[in-house]
Amino acid sequence: MRVLVAGATGAMGTQLVPRLVDAGHEVFAMTRSEPDKARALGAVPVIADALDRAQVEAAVRQAAPEVIVHQLTAIGHIDTRHFERSFAATDRLRIEGTDNLLAAARAVGVRRFVAQSNGAFTYTRTGGPVKNEQDPLDRSPVSQMAPMIAAIEHLEKAVLGAAWTEGIVLRYGAFYGPGTSMAPGSEQLEMIRKRKFPVVGDGGGVWSFVHIADAAEATVAALENGGRGVYNIVDDDPAPVAEWLPELAAMLGAKKPMRVPRFIGRLAAGQAGVVLMTELRGASNAKAKRELGWHPAHPTWRQGLQVGM
Repeated sequence: MRVLVAGATGAMGTQLVPRLVDAGHEVFAMTRSEPDKARALGAVPVIADALDRAQVEAAVRQAAPEVIVHQLTAIGHIDTRHFERSFAATDRLRIEGTDNLLAAARAVGVRRFVAQSNGAFTYTRTGGPVKNEQDPLDRSPVSQMAPMIAAIEHLEKAVLGAAWTEGIVLRYGAFYGPGTSMAPGSEQLEMIRKRKFPVVGDGGGVWSFVHIADAAEATVAALENGGRGVYNIVDDDPAPVAEWLPELAAMLGAKKPMRVPRFIGRLAAGQAGVVLMTELRGASNAKAKRELGWHPAHPTWRQGLQVGM
């Protein structure tokens, strides 16, 4: 198939594009400024700023794809005290960038549209600890997280509501591995190593992780075998912060993380940081396994992180 990947030179794109090429697809990489990197990945570069509708339309016309894969993000280090600032650029890409890609896709008759969503930080914080695709997103997010969840809802509604194409939404877990915020030498891991990443409150927030390579494999499976709808792309082992953070510290050769009460955590990490540490819900990958035939090569963060340390 002819496939256009938007966001082809980011952490996900650099894992995804070579896999698509190896699977026999003709891949076009939409990039704003890195054509040489796109070529090195095996794709044909098409230059466009995702926030410029005319440029996006021209790029999509040039590629004439059967499938578009939307992996546009701009997430760097996440400052939980200013969570909304950390996600502001990505929120814009998920709203304006999504609308621009969908408009261009409709004009050329794209038959399948696969988009990156978030299943790590977005599910409702009530009920059981692990959610499936039928569970709602957070209806009452703290103010710092509200713009991010609103952008996710916009993206999902737009993609799934496009009756003229087959819209597929992938709710990825928290990425780790090459190019992510949890790669060897990353700021986040260094904070854990230096005991600057404490367990807040009871550490009961449940995280679902996924290795970036496994997420890329799942994306190929969704592109080839998926049907309209939402899929959680996470590993088999959702875990509370009080469990995974001390284990990760031990892998890094660091002392156990400090523990601080919620009110101290709120001062240091903001209300969003407290939510991530104490109230987050994990996600189930049962649907993706069943319908996509996908099984993560790193079924647990324990094994996956240990390999990369």
